[in-house]
Amino acid sequence: MAELKPSISVEYTEKATIVRFTDRKILEERDIRALQDSLMSLVEQAGPLNLILDFSNVEFLSSAILGLLIRISKRVAEQKGTLRLCGINPRIYEVFKITQLTKVFDIHKDIDSALKGLP
Repeated sequence: MAELKPSISVEYTEKATIVRFTDRKILEERDIRALQDSLMSLVEQAGPLNLILDFSNVEFLSSAILGLLIRISKRVAEQKGTLRLCGINPRIYEVFKITQLTKVFDIHKDIDSALKGLP
């Protein structure tokens, strides 16, 4: 059986924790479960945190990711943190618009703009 590998890299900066998705495609259920485990444990351990999720490398993603993002958003908010998304390609951004998630998430062009204005 293949080893589950969360396809993310994590960078800790003064202002935020930046999570970069390293895979082009996030489609498989097992990958999404591994991502959920990794991201939720990151959020749980940190207490209030500024979390930036960078989708620059992602070209395709499953709709199940949207549910995961909503759960992460709720947990970060419960802990009085901030969640920002960035680097979303135009096709994926269309899905966010159609599902009205552009109203739910704070979406930025890139990491630099996502970092601006963070406490």
